[in-house]
Amino acid sequence: MDVYNMWEIEDALMGKKVGVICGVDEAGRGPLAGPVYAAAVILPPHAQIPGLNDSKKLSDKRRRELMPIIKEQAIAYGIGSAGNEEIDEHNILQATFLAMERALAQLEGKADFALIDGNREKDFGIPVMTVVKGDSRSANIAAASILAKVTRDDYMIEMAKQYPQYGFEIHKGYGTKAHYAALEQYGPCPIHRMTFLKKFYGTK
Repeated sequence: MDVYNMWEIEDALMGKKVGVICGVDEAGRGPLAGPVYAAAVILPPHAQIPGLNDSKKLSDKRRRELMPIIKEQAIAYGIGSAGNEEIDEHNILQATFLAMERALAQLEGKADFALIDGNREKDFGIPVMTVVKGDSRSANIAAASILAKVTRDDYMIEMAKQYPQYGFEIHKGYGTKAHYAALEQYGPCPIHRMTFLKKFYGTK
């Protein structure tokens, strides 16, 4: 999808005079370890950022090239997270909403309307619209997906230094064969999501 079409959703909303629009996306709902991150981004209308797309469709190198461009061009952005303890306490959906709330709070009231990637929403204090596959359909959501993904990856790379036996720098906490083998050998560490490991340990 080209950059022009990445603004179709925002253009339709701006035609309805909804005010300042931000995009919100998360990274890290699926891993067995580490926080879930979310970002909220307000880009200037029709900002041209070549290659902007769903972070999952981009290489790590390309995401890292785009991140400073997004931060430089954005009117405002915020990045929030919810830790593995909060995920275990609340569940991953509610923890994701917490991370989104924290990201939105950093926009300091600059957004009047939020586009949320996915099909689940809650009351964030401003009108919202969910967009399925929004990270490949909305420029603001795509930008948020990149900020959330790179920030979370960097956190997991740092955690790999503390817990080198798990290989976090490679799989970023996802349930790969190597990760499960490390869990088998070493057991969980303090950043593992124990609610995500119930089935794994229940079969032992």
